[in-house]
Amino acid sequence: MAALLDKFGRPITDLRIAITDHCNYKCVYCRTGNEGALYRDLPIADYLRMAGVFAALGIKKVRLTGGEPLLRKGIVELVRDLAKLRSADGEPLELAITTNGHLLAEMAQPLKDAGLDRVTVSMDAVDRARFARITRVPNGYDNVLAGIRAAQRAGLEPVKVNCVLLRGFNEDQIIPFGKFAREQGVVLRFIEFMPLEEDRVWSPDVVVTLDEILNRMSEYLPLVEIPHARSETSRRYRFEDGLGEIGIIAPVSHPFCGHCSRIRVTSDGKIRTCLFSVWDHDLHAQMRRGATDAELEAFIREVVLHKEERHHIGEPDFVPASRTMVHIGG
Repeated sequence: MAALLDKFGRPITDLRIAITDHCNYKCVYCRTGNEGALYRDLPIADYLRMAGVFAALGIKKVRLTGGEPLLRKGIVELVRDLAKLRSADGEPLELAITTNGHLLAEMAQPLKDAGLDRVTVSMDAVDRARFARITRVPNGYDNVLAGIRAAQRAGLEPVKVNCVLLRGFNEDQIIPFGKFAREQGVVLRFIEFMPLEEDRVWSPDVVVTLDEILNRMSEYLPLVEIPHARSETSRRYRFEDGLGEIGIIAPVSHPFCGHCSRIRVTSDGKIRTCLFSVWDHDLHAQMRRGATDAELEAFIREVVLHKEERHHIGEPDFVPASRTMVHIGG
């Protein structure tokens, strides 16, 4: 079968599926606090069927997201069934989850036993009081730290920790996070703040850029860049003494659209070809109409041909995405 390519010749190999729009955190940069879940969740079997169709088209990696995916009943069974799927080349899929980590301590081992390969934990402060202010959840920091350690014990390594930086909010956490990465043995990834929040307050002034992060971290210890694949979203660095790795995902200051290999499915079954898409493509509607797997494959191929060449963040003609990040499952 021909590879899944967009009209710019980019192979699409990574699929992200949001399996719920619900979340147990209300992070201040993500949710205004006035809205909860806006979109419905589908039966677990429907996400599994979608993943199987994408796998037949050559998808090699599936990442489960939310909302908060660990809230979803049946997630362990879903991972177990996903682990049985094979990509078009006959190889098992690489399976990962992005989570806030609040429920991870008790679920890490069952997920590993089911076939999960890796986990990424979203964590925007390494100070307990700051963490509580950001998430609006008391005592969350200790739960997340326990989850990270449980994931390490289960062998879900390397455990990655994602931190979204906002100026005037948590940029003073850069060096503390560098120390955290070294002490806890995690791969830390800073993410530039993108215009995907619910209350649409983004401006270029709040973005803490890749160059600034590197300069700030060098005040602590020197960094050495690590070669990485072109399709990787993260620029990778290790500390000069070899202990600890950080990555920086810089879609604002250093866009990587030209090598994008990703496609997304929302919790209600819509395909999104880019985080910043202004439209959705209703895959689940095709399923409700009784489409065969072959018809779903044809639909997906047609949608992928509409994948955007790049985003337009910061440009005069930028149009905000039709959904905010929390309702996409980035």
